[in-house]
Amino acid sequence: MHISRVDLNLFTVFEAIYTEGSVTRASQKLNLTQPAISHALGRLRQMFDDPLFVRQGHAMVSTPLARSIIDPIRNSLRNLEVTLNGVHAFDPATAEKRFNIAVRDVLEATILPPLMLQVRESAPLAEVAASHVERRELQGELANGTLDVAIDVLLPLSSDIMHTRIYQDSTVVVARQGHPAIDGAIDIGTYLNQDHILASSRRRGPGLQDFELSRFGMERRIRLRCQHYFAACRVVSQTDMILTMPGRYARIANEQFGNQVLPFPLEIPPFDVFLYWHSNVDNDPANRWFREKVIESLRAVD
Repeated sequence: MHISRVDLNLFTVFEAIYTEGSVTRASQKLNLTQPAISHALGRLRQMFDDPLFVRQGHAMVSTPLARSIIDPIRNSLRNLEVTLNGVHAFDPATAEKRFNIAVRDVLEATILPPLMLQVRESAPLAEVAASHVERRELQGELANGTLDVAIDVLLPLSSDIMHTRIYQDSTVVVARQGHPAIDGAIDIGTYLNQDHILASSRRRGPGLQDFELSRFGMERRIRLRCQHYFAACRVVSQTDMILTMPGRYARIANEQFGNQVLPFPLEIPPFDVFLYWHSNVDNDPANRWFREKVIESLRAVD
């Protein structure tokens, strides 16, 4: 079928139904009536000779064919949007745009406060939506435009994903004030003799610090494994257990607990944090502006 015979608006409807999982929510997203969305879906079904979506309860579940074509359709819509945006200059002062950023919780508390100061000052109508995205899904979501940027450690992604280092962080040890074995400093022997907390989203497996310790033939004693550093910091404040974590977040999370934040007692390299975006938005004015704001905001972080 030649492209001249296809109504490109149908693909916008297809993407909205796929993303929202509902004709009603798709109509709200596109500001169209439900009959208009249903009519477009009927034309799509005829075009592809496939139901594309099957109702299960209140949800519209995609068929195998729909799942196989969603990525190329999203990429095409994204490229068209970038092309159209390139024609018109991006004006942050009047832009009513939502920027979607993937960031892990340990970085979220560090980055979002200064970023929102930057965004609110120059783009008062813009929105920022931060979410946790599984690393295996980052590349696809950056490609199809459901994510504008992502912030994470160095990841093995394809050459289509561009990146730049935005800051370095150190590893620190957190212990409560008045800890019987730790007062303003900690050596490796004292460190290894303590009971440790490991904060990780994974249910099992060692932390990064355990790999570093193993290089020196050392092993620490993990007594608690929890999901979030904030919870771990609170446990530290009420016990003699200690926690190893990134330095910038440690200073933020422990302000209310008054815990000691001490240098890690071994010489280990700092870890780098990167900003990621897809090559198809490298020259997009809005995306480029947002990337600049992310980088500028980190200059305000101690």
